[in-house]
Amino acid sequence: MNVDRAEAPRVRLTWAQPEDLVGHELRQAAQDGRDAREIEERWYAAGGSPAPDRAGASEPPAPPRLRALAGELLDELVTLDSPLAADEPTDLDAIVAACPHWPGPPTAAPAVGARTPSQGRQPAGRGRTSAVTPSRLHAAWLGRAAGCLLGKPVEKLPLTGIRALARTAGNWPLTTWFTAHGVPAELLAAHPWNRRSAPTSLAENIDGMPEDDDLNYPLLTLLLLQRHGRSFTTADLARLWLDELPAGRTFTAERIAYGNLLAGVEPPETARRRNPFREWIGAQIRADVHGWTHPGDPAGAAAQAHRDAVLTHTGNGVYGAMFTAAALAVAAGGESDVHGCLAAGLRVVPPHSRYARAVRLGIETARTEGEFDAVVDRLHAVYADTHHWVHVLPNAALLAAALTHAEGDFTRSIGNAVSGGWDTDSNGATAGSLAGLLAGTPDALPHHWTAPLKNRLATSVPGFDRAGFDTLAALTHQEALRP
Repeated sequence: MNVDRAEAPRVRLTWAQPEDLVGHELRQAAQDGRDAREIEERWYAAGGSPAPDRAGASEPPAPPRLRALAGELLDELVTLDSPLAADEPTDLDAIVAACPHWPGPPTAAPAVGARTPSQGRQPAGRGRTSAVTPSRLHAAWLGRAAGCLLGKPVEKLPLTGIRALARTAGNWPLTTWFTAHGVPAELLAAHPWNRRSAPTSLAENIDGMPEDDDLNYPLLTLLLLQRHGRSFTTADLARLWLDELPAGRTFTAERIAYGNLLAGVEPPETARRRNPFREWIGAQIRADVHGWTHPGDPAGAAAQAHRDAVLTHTGNGVYGAMFTAAALAVAAGGESDVHGCLAAGLRVVPPHSRYARAVRLGIETARTEGEFDAVVDRLHAVYADTHHWVHVLPNAALLAAALTHAEGDFTRSIGNAVSGGWDTDSNGATAGSLAGLLAGTPDALPHHWTAPLKNRLATSVPGFDRAGFDTLAALTHQEALRP
């Protein structure tokens, strides 16, 4: 059959079109103080558009001349100097130097031949505590899955929509799964569930843990450790992705870095080249296993998470991974207080960075407001007009606030994280991971959160599809004990 080329369907790949990336990079420049006014004027004078607000690709496609200009401007924008660069380094040695309270090694002396924390390699084996148990890791895996699944149907929805859907169903504050039962059709039309997630993430249709990148990445980290151990390099991670991670399962910064790898770009340049998402949340959602396998060793967890994060992220994007890994490491090591976990996370983040300020803002706001809705409203007033809903900074503030306000309670932890909007499934996952570790055992988690998971998850990561969370916990425990 002959098809007119002008009428042939086009592939609109999300998070990749140069004409869509320019708007995101202009916004990033405004956030980190780069003077991009002249470039911005050229872009809009040529007919360019702002970045899509919530979608990953705009319609219609840009003409060839505009797409070519977009590529040129992206290359120019990344060369502009940021006045915040000194306070927000990406190099690990510079990060350690910027952190006055960087954690020391865990109790025992470093293993023979191991590098010091500032050299990027952490003490192994006998330098770690063995407090973590398969049961605690089982609770962490279940918590991550439940929190992610709770947030899936409302991902991308505005805060007003999330609140309306839950309140109409009598589920506010969030204490159980979202449901369409009892929700008027006109409200669902105004605020439709996430199209891809709705068939598998509402109370009436959950049947095990469906596939999600927030679970795929921990599985890939587990696979990475099984193959390369703690001495893995960023290049090892890159090769693992190319071998085992379908490109279509990547988004934002990960998709850009993946494309850069295919184009022959080497890490860590993969994180910088035409990547306006390098300070978004992607690296933060990949950090859990680094923390789980370094019980009582936040510095080691943070350094390992750094080697992972720099494949795709810089600055605050990297700090998100390091903060999360360090907080989870102390929880895995037996810390029972959520506030102590958050404090440990802050010790591995440069204190003058925007990420540290976001976390401190979340904690302080949660301590001063009695109702969590009021906490969320204050955080949205700070970030909603200036940051994309997937950017790491608003989500870091919300995560810290959600955990602080919940005081370690599992249901409140994931409910708070999801009820605040923005990246609902990612925040729910990380909150559930930490709250699960603090709970200590699967039986300590409310049954209505764990039963629908049916001890299995779906994934495209080879070797793990339909794996049980108990099995994943046992495999993770093996890596936690490995020298």
